[in-house]
Amino acid sequence: MDTQSLKIVLTPALVGMASLVGRRFGPAVGGWLVGLPFTSGPVTLFLALDHGAGFAATAAAGTLAGTLSQAAFCVAYGWLARRGSWPVGLGAGLLGFAASTLLLERLSLGVGVICVAVMAGLALALWAMPRALEAPRSTRPRLPAWDLPARMVVATAFVVLLTSLAARLGPELTGLLAPFPLYAAILTVFGHLHGGPDAAIKVLRGLLFGLFSFAGFFLVLALTLERAGLGAAFAAAIAVTFALQGGSLWILRGQRIAEEATGRSAAS
Repeated sequence: MDTQSLKIVLTPALVGMASLVGRRFGPAVGGWLVGLPFTSGPVTLFLALDHGAGFAATAAAGTLAGTLSQAAFCVAYGWLARRGSWPVGLGAGLLGFAASTLLLERLSLGVGVICVAVMAGLALALWAMPRALEAPRSTRPRLPAWDLPARMVVATAFVVLLTSLAARLGPELTGLLAPFPLYAAILTVFGHLHGGPDAAIKVLRGLLFGLFSFAGFFLVLALTLERAGLGAAFAAAIAVTFALQGGSLWILRGQRIAEEATGRSAAS
């Protein structure tokens, strides 16, 4: 199978699986799951297949830095979620992502410095995010039949477009654009539409927790792609991602239990 066919098969399969799990377990877990590199991971894989390990490693370092842009998206959307409709929050979030990306493109930082900045930035973003004031609606919304296919098509088109333009954009900018919050924006907007601003905030907080494993994935790739080879690098990155994702889910569940207990105490 050539790389173009692999893009068309792998990307929608990953996005479709993530969508179904998110629907089953609610907005916070859906946001957490979006933290996994369902689109940017395949982008890096296809860059390595098309342009070599060195190009892909540089792009992976850029994607690691781009985690900060995703955090900016979350905080900007979160703070405007209750101040207007979803277009206001989405516009602010995308503006935050764009501003952060432009700033990061002008900086030249080593992988170690980027990693420290990302971890500190994610912790700061979690602290700065507003709290959801109420639980999402108990009844799950009935989504339109075109929702899941549309997500898969849009995500696949993004991966194909970005990897096709990679040679012109260069590895750094390609990496910075790879974590564009395409799927996160879709999930947040649907949460906002059907569950109100607090459901959107829960999605975004879940995403921030999931981004720790996202950062771990690309840190491993940036450090090992050229040294260990494609298979070993991705195997190590996936192992680190699952370990960090499991830890973040444990913390997220602990917070959810504490919030539910607080809600029951307030009601009584």
